[in-house]
Amino acid sequence: MLSLHDSSTRRQLLQIGAIGLGGLSLPSLLQAKSKAPSFLLDRSVVVLNLQGGPTQFETFDPKPQAPREIRSITGHIPTALTGVEFGGSFPLLAKLADRMAIIRSYRHGISSHGPAAMHVMAGGNPTGAMMGALFARVAGLTDPTTGMPNNTLVTPPGMGEKYKGLYVSVDRVSQTGSLNPSYKPFDPSAGGQILDNMKLNVENGRLDDRRSLLTRFDDLRRRLDTSGRLSAATEFQQQAFDVLARGVSDAFDLNKESPELLARYETGEFEPTDAVKKRNAYAKQFSPIALGRQMLLARRLCETGCGFVTVTCGGWDMHGGGKEFTMRDGLDSLTPAVDRAVSAFIEDVEARGLSKKILLVITGEFGRTPRINKNGGRDHWGNLCTLAFVGGGLNMGTVIGRSDRTASEPDSNPISSSNVLATVMHSLFDIGELRVQTNIPRNVEQIITSGKPIAGLV
Repeated sequence: MLSLHDSSTRRQLLQIGAIGLGGLSLPSLLQAKSKAPSFLLDRSVVVLNLQGGPTQFETFDPKPQAPREIRSITGHIPTALTGVEFGGSFPLLAKLADRMAIIRSYRHGISSHGPAAMHVMAGGNPTGAMMGALFARVAGLTDPTTGMPNNTLVTPPGMGEKYKGLYVSVDRVSQTGSLNPSYKPFDPSAGGQILDNMKLNVENGRLDDRRSLLTRFDDLRRRLDTSGRLSAATEFQQQAFDVLARGVSDAFDLNKESPELLARYETGEFEPTDAVKKRNAYAKQFSPIALGRQMLLARRLCETGCGFVTVTCGGWDMHGGGKEFTMRDGLDSLTPAVDRAVSAFIEDVEARGLSKKILLVITGEFGRTPRINKNGGRDHWGNLCTLAFVGGGLNMGTVIGRSDRTASEPDSNPISSSNVLATVMHSLFDIGELRVQTNIPRNVEQIITSGKPIAGLV
């Protein structure tokens, strides 16, 4: 372990290789993984988890011919795919439908928040571990070149003090099941020693002061070079030092982006109105104002080597009745924010030539009931769930499966969580190569390689 001290703060800057995941130093990880495994494809996955249970009607399956109490309350809008319509609050995504794959027949049958949320994030696999933890178990805890954690969680509070009060249910999207807890996603909002070390204790606790950050490193380098300690470090220890200076920290700094791109992602205008807040005491914490920044950060993390990113957006449990949003109040805020943030992400990724290298998955723990209840909401519904894919080298511009006339259940081509898991894992791994590996637990290898991807996507 390389443990270096800054005399001005008396803090360890590189403790456990500055990342400290799984009790392994970053230098040793870099040395062990200096060459990417042959079974690991050059791809990343971003899961946008709409916490609470997104409505299928007002997103990707509006059912305009259904009775009024069933069909989308936001209306419907034609898309770039002939004959395909989205909910009326998705005008930007509707124009990009040819770059998406919509699944209208996904079901798992679980209608309780916790069990459903963890089931979806695990793809129903028997270890109970979220898909990102499975990926990290096989690919390694960090990217061998940059040191970026391979499984990362991006929540609203992780975007800064302004967003600390916003809702997130971390436990429902970060479980490791029977795997070692070290595979839990790295959560920048959690604080503690890992984050402190990553931030290098810059005075104001921020990562956006590049000059201060680099000055500290230059000063530290000079002191270490004078003492002879740095020159005595191994090649991989020095690489770990450089990772901190130029890699991980910069990835978390959105101010590296142009003001124009930041504005394109911005969702701050979708704060629930004062009238909504008066009707619902919880409305403020369900605000989607951080979502655009979360999606932009997800793209930056993928570019810096993170293989699996989970982005959370709360407020989708729209029962009505005062505690949760009504459908109307919630959708007025949440769906335009998703439309803005996701469309910006799709176009941004495409402009950077990364459409085949980054797979976006949009889902939540379950769908909503066909009929609007007496409180103006829809209740839990595990028999049909929202699901969409974008990019990742999959076949886009398609709608797979069909729901019945009330969007209550699949009418054709039912898609299971194991199909979702297999689709994601086929995007991340060369399955044939993975099958012949001898250093991966047999049960993990079988979970990843034995599933059937969604027909028509892979």
